[in-house]
Amino acid sequence: MSVTRNKYWRSRKGVHFEKLALEYLLTQGLHLLTTNYRCVMGEIDLVMRHDDSLVFIEVRYRAGNDYGGALATITGAKQHKIRNAARHFLLCQKQYQKLACRFDVVGVETGKSGETLITWVSNAFY
Repeated sequence: MSVTRNKYWRSRKGVHFEKLALEYLLTQGLHLLTTNYRCVMGEIDLVMRHDDSLVFIEVRYRAGNDYGGALATITGAKQHKIRNAARHFLLCQKQYQKLACRFDVVGVETGKSGETLITWVSNAFY
């Protein structure tokens, strides 16, 4: 499989799991502001509002949890990129600057019997 084709399939899979995470979060009372916010600083999968808080959400998928699972893939460098992208978002979207902000992670994994497991960690990092 070529590198371009492999990247395409990974991207399609990522969109699918981001949609699953979004559907789950909507049932939990969050409200969507935007998806896949991109800037030179990085990308944020979901930007949502939860009560009086602005929530920046990273969605991670892993086929299993053999190596720590989806949540274990949020490295310090990834957190740094997300924080910088959030700063950029706030600079561009002044109407949200007075809200409290938090960083959440949604891990999506495939269980041993093929079921989809979703784990939402609120305030996953600062």
